[in-house]
Amino acid sequence: MIKGRIGKALSVICAGALVFSLGGYATSANAAAKKVTIKVWDPGLMGHLTNGALDTKTSFIYKAKKAYEKLNPNVTIDISEIDGGVSDTQFKAASIAKNGPDIKIGFAGGNTLSFAAFLEPLDKYFTKAELALVKGTGTVRAGYDPTGPLLAMPYGAGSYFYVFYDKRVMAANNIDMTNPPKTWESFLALAKKLKNAGVETPIWETNLEGYTGAWVIASLVGGQLGPNAFYDMYTGKTKIDSAAMIKAYQGYQNLYTSGVTNADATTAGQGDRLNGFLAGKGAMIIDGGWDNDPIFKALGANAGTFAIPQLSGSKYPKILAGGTNVAVSVTKYSKNKAEAIKFVKYLMQAKTIDMYVKITQTEPSNHVNADASVIVNPLLKLQAKDVAKNPQVYPFDNIMPGPTNDLFYKLNASVALGQTTPADAVMQLQASLTENKQ
Repeated sequence: MIKGRIGKALSVICAGALVFSLGGYATSANAAAKKVTIKVWDPGLMGHLTNGALDTKTSFIYKAKKAYEKLNPNVTIDISEIDGGVSDTQFKAASIAKNGPDIKIGFAGGNTLSFAAFLEPLDKYFTKAELALVKGTGTVRAGYDPTGPLLAMPYGAGSYFYVFYDKRVMAANNIDMTNPPKTWESFLALAKKLKNAGVETPIWETNLEGYTGAWVIASLVGGQLGPNAFYDMYTGKTKIDSAAMIKAYQGYQNLYTSGVTNADATTAGQGDRLNGFLAGKGAMIIDGGWDNDPIFKALGANAGTFAIPQLSGSKYPKILAGGTNVAVSVTKYSKNKAEAIKFVKYLMQAKTIDMYVKITQTEPSNHVNADASVIVNPLLKLQAKDVAKNPQVYPFDNIMPGPTNDLFYKLNASVALGQTTPADAVMQLQASLTENKQ
């Protein structure tokens, strides 16, 4: 999940001033408040590019800047948009030297936990009542222990893994999508039906990097083991080299041996996934909610979607794979910790997260008091309803250590190619977790 999403991160390094309007923390015009500058590092998760350039007019962080700057002229928050490919290395080096940012924006889960030594535990700054309003805090607690230190605040409900399809192709082949496939097997059967009807590529696939495997394995294992599937593997309550993981890998491998994908499915790269689908190269695509906006803008009412379905007989047939992507942390060495905490508290207000959702249209809010009316993208509306009523499983690669995730992606690609068996893949992953678990 992390690797699939990181392609959306900004690939530029730039800096800008960001100031937020903080209800309850606004400075009186007559007060001689001390000037404070808060440094924030963001690997492109709260800002976005338009035509290859940082968009300071419509990005969430810059929309918020104007409001905060007006009410809090004494506080300046300098945002550095760090290249997503090197942001972790830069943060670690700067944190060792204690000259990094006051606030780090990064990925929730394993990415946040890997920097625990440098992050300020936030429990004492939020009341139990405040924390009860925010969903997803379990993804950013040390060791995934419900009582462990809160290393960050989760931001947004995150993206979930879905199948997107072109309604025109389905209609042209007399396929009724009123009730989408409910099982993985029926999903592949639908693809075969399209193939037999003359559709050259029922499922457009680009799995060179193994990212599709991350999304499918998360879904198929979650369906068998439930919401805590990968947390339990991390803590050792269950094993990675289990029957459930092997069965999921076998189902995933069938995607590539059934003749329903493009011939270069295992050699085409992630960069071609969305563009290929929008260019009409396939009737369906497996992707994440982060592409809701471009898919709807390109296809409009012709875009359809349904969650990746589970293996037949799964105990949790309606589970969704995905969850909080973004986390906001405060560094232990921050020289402006009080002001940094105030800024984080502002970010966690329901109305601020609503603004984030309204601008991005890629994920729902994770605040209990969210305003659902800010969601206008029909694809996201459907996904938000699914998230509200169905259980969710946090993906393997959001939880596991970096080296284990790197191996995971490689094995996903290798299993798809038939070069590694499902049984061998899970044995290697178990060994990697044992070696790399912190």
